[in-house]
Amino acid sequence: MAAIRALVAAALLAVVAASDPSHLQDLCVADRLSTVRVNGVACKDGKEVAAEDFFFSGLHMAGNTTNKQGSAVTAVNVAQVPGLNTLGISLARIDYAPSGLNPPHTHPRATEILTVLEGSLYVGFVTSNPNNKLFTKVINKGDVFVFPEGLVHFQFNYGATDTVAIAALSSQNPGVITVANAVFGSKPSISDDILAKAFQVDKTVVDQIQAQF
Repeated sequence: MAAIRALVAAALLAVVAASDPSHLQDLCVADRLSTVRVNGVACKDGKEVAAEDFFFSGLHMAGNTTNKQGSAVTAVNVAQVPGLNTLGISLARIDYAPSGLNPPHTHPRATEILTVLEGSLYVGFVTSNPNNKLFTKVINKGDVFVFPEGLVHFQFNYGATDTVAIAALSSQNPGVITVANAVFGSKPSISDDILAKAFQVDKTVVDQIQAQF
């Protein structure tokens, strides 16, 4: 009986440990000046909180897409809006020039739901090993597509006009890992021997790609 009680207690502890804690106060505005290290951002003194802590202006302005990818992300997370701290949400505006790409990437801490405001996009995500199944869809103005948390996904503007989308994410700080940048542009670089074997190509190919980053 004691062993069963211990097993049940351990199971309950595992469930609790895997769950996000509930709010213990109405708000916890991020204190950007705090040196306290916590899982998130330390709270500002409630007496110093102002309406500006919950405000952001700028999503009406197009991002600069004159870059190699032809896309621009304007993020609105806890770094821009301290009032988002502990609320578990954020969003972003994404602009795409014709043939612009938001390259394959992941959000390690968030599911993303994307809505097209203008234009059209070819979007997709890939499931985890071993299946690595690709799900794709062409979405147009007013359409919505979901990218599950942690999965590699992308958006491509295949049209001849600019496209604009808004993405909502289920984290105040979703994070982003762009696959090509992480693999070929790490600091210091991953050995070309390792990447050549991983991608089954010659080392000279890896060196050429790394030189782009």
